[in-house]
Amino acid sequence: MSRPGRVGCPMPKPDVPDIPLDQLLPADALRADAPRLPELSEPEVVRHFTGLSRECYSVDSNFYPLGSCTMKYNPKVNEWASALSGFAHVHPYQDTSTAQGLLCLMYELERYLAEISGLDAVSLQPCAGAHGELTGLMLVRAYHDARGEKRDTILIPDSAHGTNPASSALCGYKVVQLRSNEEGMVDLAALDANLGPHVAAFMITNPNTLGLFERNIVKISEAVHRVGGLMYLDGANMNAILGITRPGEFGIDVMHFNLHKTFSTPHGGGGPGAGPIAVRKSLEPFLPIPRIVKSGETYGLGSARPQTIGRVRSFLGNVGVLVRAYTYIRSLGPDGLKAVSVAAVLNANYLREKLRPYYDIPYDGRCMHEFVASAVRQKEKGVRALDIAKRLIDFGFHPPTIYFPLIVPEALMIEPTETESRETLDQFADALIAIAREADENPAMLQDAPHHAYVARLDEVKAARELKLRWKPPA
Repeated sequence: MSRPGRVGCPMPKPDVPDIPLDQLLPADALRADAPRLPELSEPEVVRHFTGLSRECYSVDSNFYPLGSCTMKYNPKVNEWASALSGFAHVHPYQDTSTAQGLLCLMYELERYLAEISGLDAVSLQPCAGAHGELTGLMLVRAYHDARGEKRDTILIPDSAHGTNPASSALCGYKVVQLRSNEEGMVDLAALDANLGPHVAAFMITNPNTLGLFERNIVKISEAVHRVGGLMYLDGANMNAILGITRPGEFGIDVMHFNLHKTFSTPHGGGGPGAGPIAVRKSLEPFLPIPRIVKSGETYGLGSARPQTIGRVRSFLGNVGVLVRAYTYIRSLGPDGLKAVSVAAVLNANYLREKLRPYYDIPYDGRCMHEFVASAVRQKEKGVRALDIAKRLIDFGFHPPTIYFPLIVPEALMIEPTETESRETLDQFADALIAIAREADENPAMLQDAPHHAYVARLDEVKAARELKLRWKPPA
């Protein structure tokens, strides 16, 4: 695209003497050849990068049906609020007297998240869901250590998110996996067989990763509490229960929120995220420092907490994400948050019923905000879940999560969220139905899909084994 002499804007002649570089710098600091910089007009540059952006999939332009990882449209008022000068330009080292508005917002956000969770105290420090998990487990360890109890085991269902056992192991715990029963719920007999004074916590996602609400959650909580263990909730699926039920009411002691999922911050591409943790009163003394404190109408930072686990990150968290979450909660209010979950559950059930005749639904019954279909029927024709996902790209849709949870063969995990219209859901369902028919009539069409994407089917094994992390410009 480059043409010699083409520029975006003319530069004025310098008003100082024009001295050659070799008279200003030593020889070993000079390049042998001039850099290969493109020479383009401003419209050409704008069109180039706008064109690249159109090749990227985004929630502003398309539907993300990812299961287990809520990807919904983000209201632009959240972006407006986070871009306000007092929030966007705040510096973590400035005096707290000059950041009263932000500290007030964060203090109130803690109160809102405590109310939504049904728990007593919140820390906004963790910067992602897995970071929240690790922080919560550190609180669990500190709680038991303070009581003189040496517990070394975390119980986790086999339908858990992969970060749960990873966070537990990183915190120094042994992990025991509990099998699910034929309904996709925790097997109570397996739970009872593994309970004892060695159990520090039971770590559960509710609704679980099959999109099912754990009907025995109160029984599970009571059983874990009887042996002195704590209940940890992975809050990744809170989008299903906002305003309908609160984790503290069904026995949870500590949980993390994914603000970048449930509370509508742009999510994906590496962040940023936020994973605040909420706890019962018994765990509050161990929360990270500093804590935001209020004295009269003044907000400050308090660090005098002898039992704290200390800092888990610098400063107070990813502030932009926190401002967006605050704006989202204040915009919707209690009734609006409940409406979010009601619509998310309705959309998931609508989509599941449309797909039921064409794909297996391994765990039946009403789902919550997401559901898991299976391509075992299509696999008999030589078509895998991966092939279906790749073919969806040709229809203009981002593929859903596949092969997770691991307990479902050829899993297609789908979450439509509350922000999508019935028309969008119908279009997505029609694409999956057309693909199911292709699997019966012309499976080869799927086996080398996508056919119309910018990049063809990649050799993923080769890509994983032969990483190329350095780019060399063409000669």
